[in-house]
Amino acid sequence: MTQLVKIQSFTVSSDGFGSGEGQSLEQPFGHVSPAELFAWRFQTASFSGPIGTRGIDDVLARDMNVGIGAEIMGRNKFGPVRGPWVDEQWQGWWGDDPPFHVPVFVLTHHARPPLTLADTTFHFVAGTPADIVREAKAAANGLDVRLGGGVQTNRTFLDADLVDTLHVVVSPMVFGRGERFWTGPEELFDRFDHEEIASPSGVKHYLFWRK
Repeated sequence: MTQLVKIQSFTVSSDGFGSGEGQSLEQPFGHVSPAELFAWRFQTASFSGPIGTRGIDDVLARDMNVGIGAEIMGRNKFGPVRGPWVDEQWQGWWGDDPPFHVPVFVLTHHARPPLTLADTTFHFVAGTPADIVREAKAAANGLDVRLGGGVQTNRTFLDADLVDTLHVVVSPMVFGRGERFWTGPEELFDRFDHEEIASPSGVKHYLFWRK
């Protein structure tokens, strides 16, 4: 079975930014409100139960974790700590039971022993994108690998031509500044077939798969 590398439910602003400016412990997405950015997902039945919405938003939110055996994320998604690990007290934004439930590979230039919380083990790794994809695929037990962000990480693997499918959600929000993922979806049209689906929630879902 072919293992895919996927970007899933990655939400960006209408001006192409995937996060705001000035990340901190109190503001994981910088000057941007994550509650507003991810409102399309939080209001679905998959996240809010019977009171939530159905339709295309719910279908794509529900399927986000299906078939995923490992995740790759950037260090800034793991936390706001920069530079060498002064200590190992920081254990991520998610508390004692992270939502991943698969091995997670955190990109960093600074060594740190693996961290296990509940059924998720974080591995702190360095190397080329191709090397890290091979390591993640080996840990995924035949399932697919998700690129979990942030912006720089997803762009790095995309620019290295290591991404097989993408689901990018464009919010009507305007950030004005921050980390830009793209200037527009047309950047990818030469390498990927695509479909665009407008949702009643106001977002647009762009689905890409390698040509």
